Amino acid sequence: MATLPYVTSPGNIDRALIGIKQAAVPEKVSQDFVKTILKVPGGSGDQMTSFLKKIGFTSADGSPSEIYKKFRNPAQSGAAVAASIRIAYAPLYLRNEFMHELSDDALLGLVTEETGQAHDAGPVKMVCACIKHLKTFANFSPLIEPAPSGPAPIPVYDKPTQPSAETPISPQSFGLNLGYTINLNLPATSDPEVFNAIFKSLKEHLLRPSDA
Repeated sequence: MATLPYVTSPGNIDRALIGIKQAAVPEKVSQDFVKTILKVPGGSGDQMTSFLKKIGFTSADGSPSEIYKKFRNPAQSGAAVAASIRIAYAPLYLRNEFMHELSDDALLGLVTEETGQAHDAGPVKMVCACIKHLKTFANFSPLIEPAPSGPAPIPVYDKPTQPSAETPISPQSFGLNLGYTINLNLPATSDPEVFNAIFKSLKEHLLRPSDA
């Protein structure tokens, strides 16, 4: 049976986390730092120093962890506490992967099962209370990664619809207009009838109205 982390004054969790956001990052999260800077005095300060280590905010030597640093980033704060809860209460997640979504009564039952203690035992109540206080700072929603920067995608256009073999095609259906360039080698003559005959023939054979 797992021993789940808790403090006997769960309200101090709020005080400590708010203080961590406001204070500069120390080299070590020592008892003096917790009691003086985070304002959690006496025996509660000693408990909080150990509790921060158990929930992944500090490493084994007391130095601030990545979770500690991410928590101070407003954009990562909620996700950092969510990760902290998953670390500290991993045995509960083995029993229910959505532990953080449970009602108060369901959480109490889950902690009772895991610890083997009575549902009204002090440690069971304190564990549930600590989880509830941590959850007020947590965001379990998945993060949305920003779209990668780079050149704009090349647009793909649909190919124009091709007429089927059954559809008759006519110049009129496409609004087709044709132009002609006609080069004439006129005979060396001054007789106007010759020219009239030539242009009459052009009009009759090449410039018919149906070709216009």
